Amino acid sequence: MAEEIRAEMVANVWKVVVSAGDTVSEGDTLVILESMKMEIPVVAEADGVVQKLAVNEGDVVQDGDLIAEIG
Repeated sequence: MAEEIRAEMVANVWKVVVSAGDTVSEGDTLVILESMKMEIPVVAEADGVVQKLAVNEGDVVQDGDLIAEIG
């Protein structure tokens, strides 16, 4: 079952660090969000492979939006 990583706030996607198919470990940074001139890293909550990356650099995410799935 895939682990869904969701946005916890409204923010801009400043940088995408991983791609679909990349292997990640718990704590690895997936994307960096920018809100109110602060950079907020979004990290993997489990080890696995990035199954889906639902955002691109420059996107705006809302609270609860899907960022990635790790399986």
